[in-house]
Amino acid sequence: MTVPTSPSAAPGAADFDVVCLGESMVTFVPSRPGRLADVPAFHRAIGGAESNVACTLARTGHRARWISRVGADGFGDHLVETIAAAGVDVSAVQRDPHRPTGVYFRTAGERAVGTDAPADRAEVVYYRAGSAASALAPDFVARADAWSGRVLHLTGITAALSATCAELMRGLTRRAPGRPLVSFDVNHRPALWRDADPRRTLDLARGCDLVFVGEDEAQAAWGLPDAAAVRAALPEPRTVVVKQGEAGATVFDGDERRHVPALAVDVVAHVGAGDAFAAGYLSAALRGLPVRDRVRHGHVLAAAALTEPGDLGTPPGRARADALVALDDAAWGRLRLGAGWTASGDRAPTTTEEGPR
Repeated sequence: MTVPTSPSAAPGAADFDVVCLGESMVTFVPSRPGRLADVPAFHRAIGGAESNVACTLARTGHRARWISRVGADGFGDHLVETIAAAGVDVSAVQRDPHRPTGVYFRTAGERAVGTDAPADRAEVVYYRAGSAASALAPDFVARADAWSGRVLHLTGITAALSATCAELMRGLTRRAPGRPLVSFDVNHRPALWRDADPRRTLDLARGCDLVFVGEDEAQAAWGLPDAAAVRAALPEPRTVVVKQGEAGATVFDGDERRHVPALAVDVVAHVGAGDAFAAGYLSAALRGLPVRDRVRHGHVLAAAALTEPGDLGTPPGRARADALVALDDAAWGRLRLGAGWTASGDRAPTTTEEGPR
């Protein structure tokens, strides 16, 4: 997969490296472990797959834009100000005076993607029905804004929010002359698809150039058993990245198939790891790095998210990430990253990392 230098024929015409479009919400994270019913207080944060990707890309030195709608309320102020503070362009974010900004509460476990969730999976409670972002529609998003980057990054979450959001997504994933490379992360959320067919995301993915999907998501949403079946169902995208948890990821790039093992990580919280992986992969693709290194950068940034409690991990500096990605296979396999590992700056990597030094 080659990322174009611009969304049009004119070199340098792109204002941004990546444009991310979708809902962000104010997140309330428990002040201590336990069921939501037992937690006495919460810390405020932000959450949203697309803005997570935008913030991580901006923090790693890329020009990122986020497009969305938020309420004309204090939570909307907090979202816009926090995302802008990460270095993301928010000039295309609209304020809705009639609808609120969405919020949600969660625990620290891993999100469930199927109907039979283990007891240790995260509790997630959304208050997003009728939110400002659910009113996103084709009339609210100018093509010039959506196509202002080298890459347009979308997720399947947006398609589930409302009929107008689904219509917008169908338009953005329709192949058209001059559009940027379109990246799509399935991000299956079963709770959002209770009254609709999640296979709609498969149709959207077919119109994209780069697709990220977890093997468990493909099983739950599309009934596909493994990476090969995912590729067979998605022949149209140039690149399909199938994430396989602790086992790593399998990437199909044109006729090439490659499996890249993940890093060993001492997990603090699973939330946000998939978004960080997408950001790491996109960052490396924008830099023209080879397939293996793109996936390894995804693993490194996912490890940063997995070892922090919030939705947004602190990415390592580029020099440090590059040094980790350049390790030989044996050293990569011995590496283990623990809580706080990104706090130690850009020092040379060791074969075992257990935290700040």
